[in-house]
Amino acid sequence: METELINIYDEKRNHLGVATREEVHKEGYWHETFHCWLIKKELDTNYIYFQLRSSDKKDYPNLLDITAAGHLLANETVVDGIREVKEELGIDVPFDKLVPLGILKYCQTKPGFIDKELANVFLFHYENGFSEFELQEEEVTGIFRAVFDDFYQFCFNDLQEMIIEGYVNHDKQNVIKKAVGKRDFVPHEKEFYEDVARMINKFL
Repeated sequence: METELINIYDEKRNHLGVATREEVHKEGYWHETFHCWLIKKELDTNYIYFQLRSSDKKDYPNLLDITAAGHLLANETVVDGIREVKEELGIDVPFDKLVPLGILKYCQTKPGFIDKELANVFLFHYENGFSEFELQEEEVTGIFRAVFDDFYQFCFNDLQEMIIEGYVNHDKQNVIKKAVGKRDFVPHEKEFYEDVARMINKFL
């Protein structure tokens, strides 16, 4: 995976060439990713879904994250990014059913790792239940959801914790409900979560 080739860009989105995934994160090149957030409406309540990253993940194991996301390879377009939903969650989602939310530019760093992403962000209105998911074990340990209004307030620090419900380790019959805080999520910048919450809220 670290040797996969990815297109790299400068600050103004001028294409510079290609680099391996390892080089992209070592040197801090701007690169394109695909983000898909699942939303489900039940009665008058909207829910937003999160994946729980596998404990085997090199980066940010066992933390809650975007419902489905991944890098766009050098030979791929944004349309090809839809494969991430199938690979990670095991559900078929037609690209033309996605709602494009825009491109989110953000940077995330830790020692030896610089992640400068040009994220193509999409929304999908999910209509089924937990039983439809077939999680990719090496990538995703669980799937959870929260009331979107709670998530919105959580992103803007109006709530310090929120309640999520879902399952882990393919145990779909054992739905877990618990309170989570910022420490339980991938540490994207605060502005990242605020921007995502605003973008999604416009389409609900």
